[in-house]
Amino acid sequence: MLLVGLTGGIGAGKSTVSALLAERGAVVVDADQIARDLQRPGSPVLSRMAERFGAQILREDGMLDRAAVAAIVFGDTDEAKQALADLNAITHPAIQDEIMRQIEAEAGTDNIVVLDHPLLGEHPRDDLSATIVVDVPVELAVRRLVDHRRMDETDARNRIQSQMGREDRLARATHVVDNSGDLDHLRNQVDDLWAKLVALRDP
Repeated sequence: MLLVGLTGGIGAGKSTVSALLAERGAVVVDADQIARDLQRPGSPVLSRMAERFGAQILREDGMLDRAAVAAIVFGDTDEAKQALADLNAITHPAIQDEIMRQIEAEAGTDNIVVLDHPLLGEHPRDDLSATIVVDVPVELAVRRLVDHRRMDETDARNRIQSQMGREDRLARATHVVDNSGDLDHLRNQVDDLWAKLVALRDP
């Protein structure tokens, strides 16, 4: 097994790169999907979140209202920063346990396993053979979040601000994918990246 990390700031297009790598044969361990699974109605994680942040974060059907959580934890105030720290304390241990379970399930295979994790820079690992960063300029990320996800611009900027800075993230990269162009440009880069990962696995 070759384990590599994939990260990028919100709006960079990390999920698109992850999907392209999966098309080429990668086994993807998706931290965002794991988080969603762990926050389903009736789950211990969601119960603890509701205890901390109140019933306002739950929709009528019992599902998590992600926009309501975002409104609480993303901001420039001390209260928002503490709320984000509390959220991370609730969710991160459970997410990390499931990430490790999925990675360990691939041990002994010759698969290229991609850990798709938005906070890989904030939570570095010493078991990665490569760290891939999907990169776009901040203003382009903001525009994509507003145009494609219908996010309020202030919310988009707050979310970007809450993450590691672009330069710090790039400093941790062994491979950079520039997603400021079109899909063909991105596919060509992923083809090159995949060839490099295969060569890393099969020296």
